[in-house]
Amino acid sequence: MVFPPIPNREYHEHFMRQAIQMAELALASDETPVGCVFVHSGEVIGRGINGTNASLNGTRHAEFVALAEIMSRHPQSILTTTDLYVTVEPCIMCASALRQYGIRAVYFGCLNDRFGGCGGVMKIHSDPGVDPAYPVYGGLFREEAIMLLRRFYVQENEKAPEPKPKKNRELKTEILPVTVTQPTAAAAKSNMAAARAGELKHQMA
Repeated sequence: MVFPPIPNREYHEHFMRQAIQMAELALASDETPVGCVFVHSGEVIGRGINGTNASLNGTRHAEFVALAEIMSRHPQSILTTTDLYVTVEPCIMCASALRQYGIRAVYFGCLNDRFGGCGGVMKIHSDPGVDPAYPVYGGLFREEAIMLLRRFYVQENEKAPEPKPKKNRELKTEILPVTVTQPTAAAAKSNMAAARAGELKHQMA
């Protein structure tokens, strides 16, 4: 997957740094280091880290944890003008929920090459469906997001269904680069259409 340039990158990096901080908190809590923040009108309205180990609940992904916080204080409609910043591409489950909730846009760090729902494996965010599509932008602090995951996976995880000994594993630091190019006409059109669909839905609400 090729990451297109992100407009106003410095603005978005500010919030992705906060997502990285949440992922670091997850790592310190013996959770898979994925963190996220939801941003509305320049303000963070929800934060989340993975909570699957502590809860023994496979649905407690960072996005769902943050969404629960948002729903406790705001109407669901606020998500139509809210952006998500998450260290790892949302999985298929989360990508589907985000689409049903009408999220405005998603910015992520590294690809989820096993369960990604925003282009890594499937394109839940943009495939034809009942709910409006949403645009996605990847590659923000990609290296940091990858290294957090690697630091976790060289540790022992006693909560795993089948724990595997990892004493001889080494932390790899080499990260292959991702080519950043101008988006193709089709990709640009898809993101533009997703953004316009979100705006139209908001206007009709």
